[in-house]
Amino acid sequence: MAKRIITFFLFLGVCMLVHAQTYRIEGTVIDKTSRKPLEFVNVLVVGLGIGSSTDTEGHFAVEQVPPGIYRLQASMLGYKTVFTSEYRVNHRTPHIQIEMEEEGTQLEGVTITASPFQRVPESPVSLRVIGLQEIEKAPGANRDISRVVQNYPGVAFSPIGYRNDLIVRGGGPSENRFYLDGVEIPNINHFSTQGASGGPVGLIDADLIRNVKFYSGAFPANRGNALSSVLDFSLRDGDMEHNSVKATLGASEVSLTSNGHLGDKTSYLVSVRQSYLQMLFKVLGLPLLPAYTDASFKLKTRFNDRNELTLLGLGGIDRMKLNFDIEGEDAEYILGYLPKINQETFTLGGVYRHYAGPHVQSVTLSHSYLNNRNLKYHNNDESSEDNLTLRLRSVEQETKLRMENTSTWNVWKLNAGIELNYSQYSNTTYQRVFTDEAQVFDYRTALDLFRWGLFASMDYTAPDERFTASLGVRTDGNNYNDKMKELWRQLSPRLSVSFRLIDNLFLSGHMGLYYQLPPYTALGFKGNDGTYLNRNLDYISVSQESVGLTWQPNENMELSAEGFYKFYHDMPLSVTDGIPLACKGNDYGVIGNERLVSTAEGRSYGVELMFKWLLVQRLNLSSSLTLFKSEFRNGKEGSYVPSAWDNRFIFNVSGTYNFPKQWSVGMKVSCIGGSPYTPYDVEKSSLVEAWNVQGKAYYDYGRYNTERLPAFGQLDLRVDKMFYWKKCMFGIYLDIQNITASKLRQPDVLMSTGQIENPSAPLSEQRYVMKSIKQESGTLLPTIGITFEY
Repeated sequence: MAKRIITFFLFLGVCMLVHAQTYRIEGTVIDKTSRKPLEFVNVLVVGLGIGSSTDTEGHFAVEQVPPGIYRLQASMLGYKTVFTSEYRVNHRTPHIQIEMEEEGTQLEGVTITASPFQRVPESPVSLRVIGLQEIEKAPGANRDISRVVQNYPGVAFSPIGYRNDLIVRGGGPSENRFYLDGVEIPNINHFSTQGASGGPVGLIDADLIRNVKFYSGAFPANRGNALSSVLDFSLRDGDMEHNSVKATLGASEVSLTSNGHLGDKTSYLVSVRQSYLQMLFKVLGLPLLPAYTDASFKLKTRFNDRNELTLLGLGGIDRMKLNFDIEGEDAEYILGYLPKINQETFTLGGVYRHYAGPHVQSVTLSHSYLNNRNLKYHNNDESSEDNLTLRLRSVEQETKLRMENTSTWNVWKLNAGIELNYSQYSNTTYQRVFTDEAQVFDYRTALDLFRWGLFASMDYTAPDERFTASLGVRTDGNNYNDKMKELWRQLSPRLSVSFRLIDNLFLSGHMGLYYQLPPYTALGFKGNDGTYLNRNLDYISVSQESVGLTWQPNENMELSAEGFYKFYHDMPLSVTDGIPLACKGNDYGVIGNERLVSTAEGRSYGVELMFKWLLVQRLNLSSSLTLFKSEFRNGKEGSYVPSAWDNRFIFNVSGTYNFPKQWSVGMKVSCIGGSPYTPYDVEKSSLVEAWNVQGKAYYDYGRYNTERLPAFGQLDLRVDKMFYWKKCMFGIYLDIQNITASKLRQPDVLMSTGQIENPSAPLSEQRYVMKSIKQESGTLLPTIGITFEY
């Protein structure tokens, strides 16, 4: 199969010969404060050495640019040199607007060298900017941003690639926050785990993304409720001069995107995708068959030079069925406990922005919705309601308002604002559980929650940019209980500093205290008597410290080393199994709907090394190594035990090389330490009553994570070929995941044979004859992707 695909790919490349094509880049350069056009600005295409200068209208045009992905550099005496985001140059190259900021003070004899590696005073450490090149051509990622992020330090990955859970610096998948052009979205994956994040495939179409700011720490003050990471997506603007359509056939879906303009003030960007993931999973013989549809749009209206409005929308419909056509013990085991899942989710939002000289005001209003339904019958026998083990119907809705102002004076920058949030959570659950005996939870809950927050930060940048500092503070509260109402309890200060020791060598550090609200599934959990069982929960907090060295020997290369330490307080701990909620959430279903207490503590610490080398139109290479520990304990007197995310090391090398005639080859090597795991409680699992409740074995939580799996590594390969013509573009790629067919060793599964060994005993004492099934997965997975833009 793989040989045939490769042969077809090469044959297509030989047959489709095309003349060399060049294009034109046009744009405008304006003053960031006054919004007026700037004359005599030098604009260069980075890496090509060609460019032009702006005219009296601030307009520039660069001719004879070969097709590809580039960034521009704008420079002018008296202004800070600017590097733009990456843009694809082809027949539909968008009009590029560049904003330049005036130099506060000119120091004689001081030369400041600009770099495409972004550094900001508020986050001089723990910030990475992911560009278009990486998103488009990352090997093994199939243009899924959740997997692109896994190339970066501190980010664990799901071996074999069946899940997109974001595990950052030893924190759980519920500790991340996501923003789309300033609008917060609950999740970036289909089939998300309610109360956490993750899923098998991303929700955001890569064709819409301009770049992504990935914070693994040092979070900005205006981005709250995060403990492990923040992903801040910047979407492309629609083209104000042309309308175009692009079709993409990817590894798991087919998509159609369009961008252009509506009149002379409004641009649009729209995408619709339909999956065929269920077909792929069926071919692979997997027991779950997910299918999804998603759509997204962006409308941006520029009323005048100082006022603009952006409207955003993102939604998905998810359906997961079970595949009863496959046989074998592995399938029987998974089908025994995996529920059917139906989800609908959407976010609608608007951002109004006003430019008033050195002050920029913005108002962001959004509404998010999640409707999640899980259904499970014992032995998947739906002929009788007596077999029902789980029926969950849950809805989460959030309406958010954020107002903020950013002011810049010379070397100072002030950002301040307020947030208001109204949340509604409802849940109707019937669930059979087994602790010491079989029990039934049958409850309805409806929770209305008002939340509020204040934030401010002040940044300082020395005139020669040798020293930067940022001081910020944030506080949040809500009306769930009396403690959470008191803003001073959630006071969240943070401090960042950076100092240039010698040319291109920076020493930076950050320390801060962050808070996160427990999930609505936990806050709204009720007992059968209708009382809220988790009213005494606190905000989860983590104190973070990090220090790093960054060396940029030239504008194309960066090496960094960063150490971090995170300490968690008031972590929700399960009363049933004694495990923190943060150690759950990397599977399908729901977490948090159980009795919890805020008594657990945790810590994660380690060191991250990263190397990046960017050569325009030639090479994009990155390598990262993370050595760390992640552990928790119950209370201050308990002993630390490894968390579910304590892999100890993560290593990645990923690179893409561009050959002549628009060919490129990428390769990625990924290695991750073995996960800790918990042995089964054989005695409890073999009980007929216990097994019939959840359809899978029970863990011996008294020996939590005392065992460890072997390390795992895989190799991914990607080959791209692009064809550029005067009025259209065609591209094809071959992505081969796990080309070495590496096998992931997992704990042997303990499973019932269905045979009762003591049928004459009372029902409460009857036991199944049990068996163990060896668990090993991993296969070579080749996929072809095709894109066409007109």
